[in-house]
Amino acid sequence: MNPAPNPDLQTVTQVTHWSDRLFSFRVTRPRSLRFRSGEFVMIGLPGDNGKPILRAYSIASPAWDDELEFYSIKVPDGPLTARLQHVQPGDPIILRPKPVGTLVHDALTPGKRLWFLATGTGFAPFASLLREPQTWEVFDRVIMMHTCREADELDYGRALVRGLSDDPLIGALVADKLRYYPTTTRDETRYRGRITDTLASGQVFRDLGIDGPLSPERDRAMVCGSLAFNRDVAALLDGFGLTEGSNSAPGDYVIEKAFVGDGV
Repeated sequence: MNPAPNPDLQTVTQVTHWSDRLFSFRVTRPRSLRFRSGEFVMIGLPGDNGKPILRAYSIASPAWDDELEFYSIKVPDGPLTARLQHVQPGDPIILRPKPVGTLVHDALTPGKRLWFLATGTGFAPFASLLREPQTWEVFDRVIMMHTCREADELDYGRALVRGLSDDPLIGALVADKLRYYPTTTRDETRYRGRITDTLASGQVFRDLGIDGPLSPERDRAMVCGSLAFNRDVAALLDGFGLTEGSNSAPGDYVIEKAFVGDGV
């Protein structure tokens, strides 16, 4: 008798290496999996001792996609990514289909302008939300701010944003609502500086030609990055008068506190 298939195993369908430090991959989606754009799941590979090595990864694909997409860093000696970065189409991946997370529309109160604030691979949940029709249906304007150290670390996000207008599902909804603001802190690019600095100084408002500063009457925000980044942005948003929300108590901004760090 053949053993029953493992319901936690999915198959890699596509892998794209964006740089020597970053890659994305797509896997099959369990038929039973339902999630809200912006949530994360646990994925991983079997460990040497037989126990799976699992980490929280934001789902970068929108809730309507037939497959699941993930965006990851490469850590040479990381317990998971040292091996995960070498997966190929056809390889198995462990996926625990129990999505959770705070970067969802349900955790925000109604507003006019939505800010996505990300560093590094923190762009992943916004890759999902940018392709979610609800994002464009309920907000008049969406500003995607993404900061990395080097220019090539922006390639994944830049390619995704560039393709939104041609997306058959949301292209017409996006129209002129999106403002994309990629910055670097090391390389010389059009926009430079940390998200907190460009918001605090008002530079982002001047560069994009939009009204500032942030206000609780108009603005809502979602934040995903390192612990230090999340803490600094939260303090900044609090200073603008915005209040943090959650799934149980929606507010003006939300922060994803589960993330894949540099030691994965």
